[in-house]
Amino acid sequence: MENIKTKLLNIDWQAITEDMNDKGFAIVPDLLSNNQCNEIIDNYANLNAYRKTVVMERYRFGLGEYKYFNYPLPNLIQIMRESIYLKLAPIANTWMKVLNIDTIFPETHQELLQQCNVNNQLKATVLILKYGKGGHNTLHQDLYGDVYFPIQTVLFLNEPDQEFTGGEFVLTQQTPRAQSKAIVLKPKKGDMLIFTTNFRPVKGSKGYYRVNMKHGVSEIHSGERHTLGIIFHDALT
Repeated sequence: MENIKTKLLNIDWQAITEDMNDKGFAIVPDLLSNNQCNEIIDNYANLNAYRKTVVMERYRFGLGEYKYFNYPLPNLIQIMRESIYLKLAPIANTWMKVLNIDTIFPETHQELLQQCNVNNQLKATVLILKYGKGGHNTLHQDLYGDVYFPIQTVLFLNEPDQEFTGGEFVLTQQTPRAQSKAIVLKPKKGDMLIFTTNFRPVKGSKGYYRVNMKHGVSEIHSGERHTLGIIFHDALT
C-alpha cells in the first residue's frame, strides 16, 4: 500500500485551515493514487464489507446508491479517518469558540467515537456512493445523531469528463437574512474535498455569525461516478 500516512503528513495543513476558515471547504489534490481509487471501486461488490445499502430514490434523496462500511474499516480508510481528524479537530474547536458554542471536540478520533458510543451512536458512517446516468444527490447534511463533528471529507474515485460527465459537487451557503449562495466544485480523481457538515463561522462587523451549509451532487449526464465519504462521527442506525 502506498504510504497514505506520509502523504497526509506532507499536506499543507495551515493552508487547509485558512481555506476552511475563509470558505468552509478545501481541496487536497492527488491524495489517492489511481490504483487506490480503483481498488475501492472494485470492492463495491464485496457484500461483507458493508453493513447497509441505501437506494436513494426510495427515500427521495436523489437517484443512486450508497453503502455504509462495516467495522472494522479497511486499513486505508481507518488510517485516513484517524489521521485527518487530528488535523481537523483544532479547526472545529476554533469554530465553536468564535461562535460561543459550548462544545469542545476531543484531540483524538477514538475519543470522539467514545462520545458517540455513550449516545448509542455505534454504527460506522464511512460510505461509498455510486451514481449512473441521471444520478444525483439532493442537498442535505450528514448529522446521524446528537453527537456530530462539523467537518467531513469526500474522496473522488473517477476522473470527470473522462469516466463521467456532469456530477459536480454542490455546496450551498445560507447567510442569515440573505439569499443562498451556490458553490460548484469539480475535483479530479484522487482528490479529497474537506467541507463543513452543517455550519461554519463568518466574520461580520459585529463579530462572528453562523451560516448553514448543505451539500449535494448535480445530475450525471453519462458514465459512472463513485465517491468515498468519510464522516467522523458514528450513527444511531
